This record gives sequence, C-alpha cells and structure tokens, in this order.
Amino acid sequence: MFSPFRDRQGAPKALADVEYADLVQLADYEEGFALEFKQSFSPSVRRKVPKIVASFANSRGGWLVIGVSDAEKDVCPVPRPKADVSQTIGELCRRHVSPAPRFDARFVPDPAAPGQGVILVQVFEGDFPPYVADGIVEIREGSTSGPAAGTALVDLYDKATRRRLEVRMFCKRTVHYPMGGEDLPLFNLYLFRMGRTTGESFSRERDGEHARAMGAAFTQQGLECRVQHAHDSLVFRIPARDETVVPHSAIELFPDESMKLSVPAVLLGGDERARAIDVLAARALFPPAADAQLIDAPATLGRVTRMASLLDRYARARGIGWREYAVAYELENMAGVTLWSDDPVYLSYAERHGVLYCATTDCLSRVRYLDDGAHDTFRARQFAGSHFFEACGLPLGSPDPEDNELVDALLRT
Repeated sequence: MFSPFRDRQGAPKALADVEYADLVQLADYEEGFALEFKQSFSPSVRRKVPKIVASFANSRGGWLVIGVSDAEKDVCPVPRPKADVSQTIGELCRRHVSPAPRFDARFVPDPAAPGQGVILVQVFEGDFPPYVADGIVEIREGSTSGPAAGTALVDLYDKATRRRLEVRMFCKRTVHYPMGGEDLPLFNLYLFRMGRTTGESFSRERDGEHARAMGAAFTQQGLECRVQHAHDSLVFRIPARDETVVPHSAIELFPDESMKLSVPAVLLGGDERARAIDVLAARALFPPAADAQLIDAPATLGRVTRMASLLDRYARARGIGWREYAVAYELENMAGVTLWSDDPVYLSYAERHGVLYCATTDCLSRVRYLDDGAHDTFRARQFAGSHFFEACGLPLGSPDPEDNELVDALLRT
C-alpha cells in the first residue's frame, strides 16, 4: 500500500515507524488520490473526516495528514488531543460511516514541544464497500472526495462480492496428510487476514521473519517444529518419525499472514479401542459396531487448544490484531465420531443422557468477520476449543451443574 514516508533504504515506512523528522518528506507530494492535508483539527475539519475516510476506503486507501498546510506543506502543529486519536477518529466514523472502515491513527508529537504535533490517519482499502458517509457514497476524485456515480456503485458492490467469495474459497484444507486425509477426522480452523493483498510474491526475507516468529511460538509452548515450504505457504509441524503413519497437527502460514490450522482427532485403536467398546457395551451405552470411530476426548480437546494457542502467540509476537481477520471452522470427517473417556463423571453422565458424539454432517461454519464489534476479546484458543467442544456435544455454558461437572472433568484429564 502507498506510503508517503520512506526509510533510508527507500522502502515505504509503516505508520507505527513514522517519526516527526519524517514529516519533511511530505514536501515532495501534492494532495492526490491517496493523500490529503488539513492544516488544523478544527470543528469544520472534524465534520469532514468521515467523508474523507469513507472515500479512501471506497477507493484504494490513503493517508489523511492533519497539521500540515496544503499549499506550502509546512508543518503546522496541532494541540495533542485529550483522547487517543484512534478513539477520536473511530468515534467520528462510527457516528457517520457505515460499515465501519479500517484505519490506523497516530499522534506524532513534536520532540521540542510534546504537547503539539501532527495527526496521521492511514485508511485501508475497504474489503466490503460501499462505505456510506451520512447517506452518501464518497469516492476519491483526484485530490478531493465526491459522490459515486451509478457505474462506480456497481463496481463497489462487485468488489465486495468478490472479496466474500475469496474468503470463502480460502476456507478449505490445503495441507496434505500422507497417511490419507480423505477419511481422517479433522478440526480445521481458517483465519483469513483482511485488508491485505492476496497472492503476494515470494520474499525470502519476509518468509524467514514469519518462520522465526512461528518457531518462537512453538518454543514458548514447549514444542519443537519443522518447516516445510509449499509454493505459496509455509507448513509447520511437530517433527515425528511416525508422521507418515500417525497424523499430526499442522499450521499453514501464508505471505499475508493468513493461517490455516488442521488438528486430527486422537482416534482409539487396537486394544484401547476394544476395551472402550466393551465398557460402552456393558453399560448399554453404545452398540459395538465394527466400524465405530471413537476419539480420546481429553487428548483431542487438549490438542485442539494447544495448537490454537500457537496462533495466539504468533499474533501477539507479530503485533497483529485479531480484528484484522475473518474466521471459520470446519468439521471434516467428524460426523458420528464418538467421544470416549474412562472418567467416571463422563460414564455416569453418558448413562443418564447418552454418549457424546458429533451430531452434524461434515460442514464449514459461517464466516465471522472479527471487526464487527462482537469479537473484541477473540482468542484462537478459546474459539477453536469452544466450537470443537460444542460440535462434539459438550454442553458449554449450560446453567446445569451436572453439565458443568462433565465439562470440568473432560478438561482436567
């Protein structure tokens, strides 16, 4: 994305890295399609901010610089706002723009007088236009904002439709399981990073940085990992000599830091499965069918939450907010798979209410966009765990003490 600021090597600077001394670089630019200057943060400018932000979001994104004159490009410091500038700009947009556009904002103080400085607002190209400001769809027209014409509106709606399709197409497993993933029960979690350009070209330096951050997340979790390079992603697995026979979880990381997590269920086999079937049959809980699939409930639940925790660690290390993502989960080959635990609480519960099993056919959940205001406390570990638990019949959030005793028993074992 365009940035009017450059580092010493000429690379674009991110908003978080801009310093007060960098403002002199603005003298090389005129107001245009992706840049607008305002000399003050007066009431009249505040009224115009939603219109400007919406027009950038409906176009290719852009920067609003408050505290620099348009004509001479002189820095005219404005007083430091009493509230955080992100909150101030965000409140203006929430009141006047729908849907909420994505932006970052910073107050860059004057080192000689920290009580004054310049406000920088970076607006990202919107994923789901049109963005409507006070009832008007604004787009960039040269160096100004103006109402969109009929054809421009059609293009904006088409762009939103294509973006939703792109997100949906991302939500499918692409990591390979050598032991045959066609029938393997899997819990898949898909995290698509919004506001970024998909299909980015390969960069060894960038991919190396991402690999180190994910490797550090594994280390913090007390796990080892090995990296496999695919044509447009990095695949992280726990190194194991038996991975061509026993399925292990995998994380697929893409250049734009979209992520996919695949977690195989821990299936019971051999004597362990036979003993579980005998116990269930003796208690008249489960018909001993030859093809019955049983999964170790505590081990599988622990695997799901442990692997999802790696994504949380990675996002924190990279300074990424989960609100930048769209998320969905998929139950693959899980229909009818039965949970097993030899915990007395589980067996007693099953005698009264029946065994727990995945009661839905293979399906992909609806996509949730985490910037909707309803997911401000999102954590991958919590999201993955709760949806996997519920899909397998665990009564999370139930007011019944008996249900809560069951959940506690399965989580602690």
